[in-house]
Order: sequence, then structure tokens, then C-alpha cells
Amino acid sequence: MDSHFFIRNRKKLYETLEDRSLAILFAGEAAHKSADESYPFYPNRHFYYMTGIAKPKVVFIATKFGGKINETLFIERADPWMARWVGETITPDEAKDASGIENIELLEKLDVFIRSEFDNRVYEHLYVDLEAKSWEFPAKPANKFAAQAATTYPYLSIHNLYPVISNFRVVKSDEEIALIREAGKITADGIKNILAHAKPGMKEYELEAYFNFVLKSRGVTEFAFPTILASGYNGTVLHYSENNGTASDGSLVLLDLGAQYQYYNGDISYTFPVNGQFTERQKTIYDIVLRCNQEVTKRIRPGIPFSDLNDFTIQFFTEELLKIGLIKKPEELRKYYFHSVSHSLGLDTHDVGSYRSDVLKPGEVLTNEPGLYIPEESIGIRIEDDVLVTDDGYDVLTTGLPRTTDEIEQFMREHNKNLK
Repeated sequence: MDSHFFIRNRKKLYETLEDRSLAILFAGEAAHKSADESYPFYPNRHFYYMTGIAKPKVVFIATKFGGKINETLFIERADPWMARWVGETITPDEAKDASGIENIELLEKLDVFIRSEFDNRVYEHLYVDLEAKSWEFPAKPANKFAAQAATTYPYLSIHNLYPVISNFRVVKSDEEIALIREAGKITADGIKNILAHAKPGMKEYELEAYFNFVLKSRGVTEFAFPTILASGYNGTVLHYSENNGTASDGSLVLLDLGAQYQYYNGDISYTFPVNGQFTERQKTIYDIVLRCNQEVTKRIRPGIPFSDLNDFTIQFFTEELLKIGLIKKPEELRKYYFHSVSHSLGLDTHDVGSYRSDVLKPGEVLTNEPGLYIPEESIGIRIEDDVLVTDDGYDVLTTGLPRTTDEIEQFMREHNKNLK
């Protein structure tokens, strides 16, 4: 991503800041796992969206005083000894190139910088990214900083940047859309590799390995989320992720997976018969879900409430399941469809922002993922695409996959040597 993208994002942020204010964002650092091992580092997504920096412990400060903006990045000092063990830290030139921020300081100067700012200027506002999911949510560096600042400088008005930046991220730029499209393409190619190697009796994790291979061979090192690869009854469990069952002959395999490409995510759900042939009952349920997916897609356009998509899905499934006798009354639908049909997609797989209560806007990227789950028949089917809201309609970003039952069976006949 070019630095101009992050410069534009910061400019939008500065327009929301009051004068006499200081804003601070933290990249975060890897959580401790056990002994001398840490979990992999993932940059705070709001921090990345504003700076383009994906290294741990980096801190960004912007001040707005007398209408003038000053930006500073604080990075770790280079440590040749640690570089031999864990790799180089980001250099000043790399930080400048990635972010477009000219003023780079060492992290060890952060405390002195902050004290100097508050000693020499009368600030009135502090802006911090105060994400918190619940009362028990572990305090992040930003939350700890805000708490300390409230004690040390009680005259400050503390503002939460989390909803501000979250709403910036709802509408995607052309650069972001291109990355999401590429993430979807890589994800689709991984699915086709599973279809080309599947056969009855395989373990779910064996099938998963064919997806992983495609991602790694494309230079993709991260997944959008832990892969769901569920066969038979497991496919009726919405977020099943153990992936250690056996795909028996005659069973369906439900996939929900995604590649993460340059921090942007693809998200596709897909269902296929492990032996390459749908039963008539499986076809009936699959066709209902596919038609729902197609009809939801047609309804995506600017100006419609986000909630309308799920309202339509409930109506569609209710009518169809009554027709085939799976339910006797509308309120029984929840037994077989119990999630929403869509969420925003971007730097987070379940992306942030207030889109759930808004009307759709051009530039939003949504998932479209109707599903039906019939535990008593061990049938779980979900079909998902990633869809861009355009100026006058929609653009499906996840293409190139066989989708109808006939197309899936034909693809597996032509490309799967294990079933010949």
C-alpha cells in the first residue's frame, strides 16, 4: 500500500480533532505465550490504517495546536544482538517510506516527549483508541495510557478514537478493494485445490492442507480467521474448527475460510460432496441456499438498510422450508438458520464500524452468506461471497468458483483424479 493512502487517512482524522489536542495510537506487541515464546505479532488495525506500520511497539503521536498539525513516530532503537535472534527492527527510513511521516524518534524518548508537550503547551483534549469489548476485556496500551493521563492531567477531555476510525474504515478505497479482491482470488484457488484432491475417508485436516498449500505458495502467511472445514454433522456447527473428523462417503463438506493478503481479508463459504456427487436431498437444500445467495446479491445497492438483507433471507428461507415441509410454521426457521446473512469485510474479517444500523454506501464490502443447518440429517450448507457496493448496485469480488450442483460435480469429474 502506498504511503499516500495512510496520509489521506490521517488527514481525515485531523479534521475531526479539536484544537489544542494530542492524539496517540499504539501498534501493540505480541502477547506472551509460554516460557520464552510469544504469540505471533499482529499490528493494531487502527494503527496500521493510520500509519502503514506493521512492527511491534511503535507509537504514533499527532498534535493539533493553533490549527497546525505535527506528526511523530516513535520506533525501537536498532539492537544488532537481538537482530541476530529475531530480526531487524524498523529503520527510520523504512518508517518514513511506509507512513509518509517525516519526524521519526526513538521509543526511549516517548515519555520525555509527552511530558515536554504538556509542560510547554496548554492542551485541552486527548484522543486515544479505547477499544473495549466488555468490562473484563484486557486493558490495551491505549487504555492504560488514558487511565494514567486522566490521573496526571485531570483537566484533559479524553476522547475515544475507536468509533471514529472504525467508521472511516467502512467505506473502502480503490486500493483496499483491490487487496480484498486478490485475497478472495487466492481463497477461491485454495478451494479449487481442495476439490481437486478430495475423496471419501480423508481427514478434515488433510483436506485443509490442500488449502494451506495454495496460500503458502502465493506468499500468504496469515489466514483471515481459523479455517472451518467441517464434514457431515460437523457442518451443522456454525464455528466448528477442530477439523479432525473424517469425511465419509456421501457426506457434504462445508468450508468457511479465507486468505489474508497484505492485511486485507477474503472470506468464502463453500459446500461440496466429498465423493463428487450430491444426493437428491442434498441438491434440494443446496439449491435453496444458492438461490437465496443469488437473490440477496441482487438486493445489494446504495441506500438500502443493511438489515434488509437479513430480513429478506429470513423471509426467503421461511417460504422455501415451508414448501418442502422441513418446517410447519415460520417460527421454526431459527432451528435451521440462526445467524445473520452479512457482515462488513476489510482489515478485520468481521470489520468494524456502524454499518449494521446504516444504509449501504458505495465502497462498502459485505459478505453474503446464507446457510441452512439440519443436524438430524447431518446436512450443513453455507454459500458465501464477498460483495462490493458500487455506485448503482454491486460487484461480486469472489468469482471463478463452480457454484451450482452441476458445476461442482463437473469440476470434480474433470479435475479430481482421486474419484476416477
